[in-house]
Amino acid sequence: QVQLVESGGGLVQAGGSLRLSCVASGRTFNSNAMGWFRQAPGKEREFLAAISWGCASTYYTDSVKGRFTISRDNAKNTVYLQMNSLKPEDTALYYCAADKNSFRWRSASYYYTVGSADFGSWGQGTQVTVSS
Repeated sequence: QVQLVESGGGLVQAGGSLRLSCVASGRTFNSNAMGWFRQAPGKEREFLAAISWGCASTYYTDSVKGRFTISRDNAKNTVYLQMNSLKPEDTALYYCAADKNSFRWRSASYYYTVGSADFGSWGQGTQVTVSS
């Protein structure tokens, strides 16, 4: 069972940047796609971005495309989310998760419509607050 621990959240002014990290322990996740998600109070969980096991493919939801960048360092068992040009509406609890299956990658339309169904091993999250 993979355990995931997120860090890097905090309070930032609108227009600022943060880099979130997600470290995996328990077993390697190098063969699994990884994803970042967020949930704001009173709202459903939103699937933000995903990266394939070998970094060849990425997915971004429209609301973060061009502002957020997902990356991973398999040697460090870590996945990152670089967030630039932050907006107050980005305020949420941010989670990472691992695809339940190894060596699986979906189309952008699948991720857009089905969202987080492929993912499990959720971390506890890191809070991001963007002030206006």
